[in-house]
Amino acid sequence: MDALRYILKRLLLMVPILFGVTLLTFFISNSIPGDPARLAAGPYAKAEVVEELREKMGLNDPMYVQYGNYMKKLLQGDLGTSNYTHQPVMKDVKQYFPATLELTLFSMFITILIGIPIGVLSASKKDKIADQISRIIALLGVAMPAFWLGIILLLFFYLKLGVLPGSGRLDNGLSPPTTITGMYTVDALLTGNWVVFKSAIIHLILPGITQAAVTIGMITRMTRSSMLEVLRSDYIRTAFAKGGSEKRVLYGHALRNGMMPILTLLGMTFGNSLGGSVLVESVFSWPGLGKYAVTAITYLDFPAVMAVTLLIAVLFITVNLIIDLLYQVIDPRLNYD
Repeated sequence: MDALRYILKRLLLMVPILFGVTLLTFFISNSIPGDPARLAAGPYAKAEVVEELREKMGLNDPMYVQYGNYMKKLLQGDLGTSNYTHQPVMKDVKQYFPATLELTLFSMFITILIGIPIGVLSASKKDKIADQISRIIALLGVAMPAFWLGIILLLFFYLKLGVLPGSGRLDNGLSPPTTITGMYTVDALLTGNWVVFKSAIIHLILPGITQAAVTIGMITRMTRSSMLEVLRSDYIRTAFAKGGSEKRVLYGHALRNGMMPILTLLGMTFGNSLGGSVLVESVFSWPGLGKYAVTAITYLDFPAVMAVTLLIAVLFITVNLIIDLLYQVIDPRLNYD
């Protein structure tokens, strides 16, 4: 019951947060210089056509009236119609979001698989060669621009060696699997389409590594810092004194007790990856939400911009809620108050 009450409380807190997000995004977006009606009508459209389109889009109404109309539609589950694609924004989001989610999950898998073990190794071998190498890797990951790394990987693995694809989600000639989640790897697994699954995984490698590079560096540094603090504890020294193996003590005792700050950072990086995948998606021509958002901003497509911002805000809040619930799993002594 405590967990349920805590979840309900957090969900209620989402309401004012999301209201604030819509308010800020709406007024900031509409303050950008430019005329969405002119962009939608085209550069050679007549003035009367543009004015008619402005009236149809409600751009002649006062700002507060426009915001009120937007909120009425939003509460009915209507995100509006895109001024660029001319189809419901909800349909666009359903089309582009799974690609971004798939890429983010893959990059987070790489981050956890590499970042945490390197951080543990670095802390357990403090000031030794392994520690120095790990710290250099972490520093390079944090300092390296994602777009630069993506271009280098493309030049080497795609153009020079030709061993990995450079763009898209599937090989030419392959049809997407039956849509269930929109993520090709998941849908291919669920339908038993192993050819598509293999192709989808291969296409994820370069953009996944590029997006994971920065987060690997951050997670490595946080894991090292957290582990160093835990390894100084008396119970860790006692565990070693009792003859516990290094692997068991490090991963069974020390890492579990040092996981809270690492979990917090994982949650933040997951949200940042979802919202900040614009550069990676642009470099690899990945048809995801980031690329959709760039197009929406370019064409002053306010309904699309609002939808992307709102979706990312909801995901951030949801991920943070999941992280808070995982705290209780790691340390049952914590209470929901």
